[in-house]
Amino acid sequence: YGPCYCDQACARTLDCCHDYAEACPVIPCVVSQWSVWSGCAEPCKTTYRVRRRHVIQEPRNGGEACPPLEERAGCVEYWTQQGTECKQSLIPALITTGGFGRARQKRAAADGNERTGYCVEFQLVAITPGCLRSHHSYTHWMQYLREGHTVCVECQPPALNSRSLHCYGDGSGSKKNQLLHWQAVGNPLCKGTWKRIRQLDTCSCPSVHSFLFI
Repeated sequence: YGPCYCDQACARTLDCCHDYAEACPVIPCVVSQWSVWSGCAEPCKTTYRVRRRHVIQEPRNGGEACPPLEERAGCVEYWTQQGTECKQSLIPALITTGGFGRARQKRAAADGNERTGYCVEFQLVAITPGCLRSHHSYTHWMQYLREGHTVCVECQPPALNSRSLHCYGDGSGSKKNQLLHWQAVGNPLCKGTWKRIRQLDTCSCPSVHSFLFI
């Protein structure tokens, strides 16, 4: 008798009002759709972009809690806010396994498109421990990254910029022995520095040390 207080603990203590289910219905959290992705947090470096959503209905009476309201994703912007192209030495190279490039070349051949590009040799200087903590099947290639080793990174379309005819982060225009930055695609904790050795028409490194600009 009397007013029904909406305290879901009554279900455990067995002292709910007789009309508890009708007076205190379970209402889950309701959120809006995701907003559009923002721009990169900073130009000329690997950072992140953000999208958000807001709460339309707060959960009540033991309803399902609200999901995360913000998501972040990796992002690289190659132009400054003033509209000028970033300096090559400031742009981190985004790399993935060379096997991805071979699959892409097969698709291109099936389409009848000719692919042209070049290869750059680098000496790995520093590597973060995160490269060895990659347990997903698509990140196993990161375990072959070793300090002091020479690696080959291929530049081919669509990463090959049609205007500048180079891949972003390939180190063109950098000074001799200048430390350049790279980051592995698929694991934001795997990154490091390397020194550009030379540019070649084709790669000559073993397959486990052959990579691809993204």
